[in-house]
Amino acid sequence: MPTPEIHLYTASTMNGWKPIIFLEEAKVEYELTYIDFGKKEQKSEWYMRLNPNGRIPTIVDRSNDDFVVFESGAILWYLAEKYQTFLPIGEKARSEALQWLMFQMSGVGPMMGQAMYFQRIAAPKGNEDPYAIDRYVTESRRLLEVLDKQLAGKAYLLGDNFTIVDIATYPWARSYPWAKVSIEGLDNLRNWFDRIDARPATQKAVTIPKPFPAFFGKGDEATSEAENASRF
Repeated sequence: MPTPEIHLYTASTMNGWKPIIFLEEAKVEYELTYIDFGKKEQKSEWYMRLNPNGRIPTIVDRSNDDFVVFESGAILWYLAEKYQTFLPIGEKARSEALQWLMFQMSGVGPMMGQAMYFQRIAAPKGNEDPYAIDRYVTESRRLLEVLDKQLAGKAYLLGDNFTIVDIATYPWARSYPWAKVSIEGLDNLRNWFDRIDARPATQKAVTIPKPFPAFFGKGDEATSEAENASRF
């Protein structure tokens, strides 16, 4: 069997699942190296030679002189251009895709990530901060409302076709139960979740390297919270 072109270094997080979703949906063979946060492998010397920020995910494209790409949004854009899929055609459509990708990277991910951190990591460790929790939960809800409005009359965030914008946004927005953010009244968003929940490749992807169903409102929440907090 030939060596896969893409070597992916990742873990089971919202950002970590993004390239896995792409590769599974695009049916691209890849080699996966699991990065163990418990062992702080993301801060190891060998890994930081690939990714100086010491975060996941990172890819190495063996077919392109071992070219390294880090940052999940940049990885998705690189893969979409390489494999010519899940990216719209045309200058304006590409710009729209980039805008919504940046919206996820700069807004949805960071704000929901902080909502999760203060409720699921800081609070269980005895550092509960009601002001921070309210700030990030409220802002996360506002951003989900923006997504709900964008989805009005659309199957996916850019229209009829599934793109890297959906791939980037889904793991974060779908983890609203873990962030303890209400989606009450956001019917367009809920319908979008249902569509992607029904995509076998995406659902397979979020079990790799290992599943974490509590992120998506399933499974033993208390045990999962303790396990997650222990990694930080």
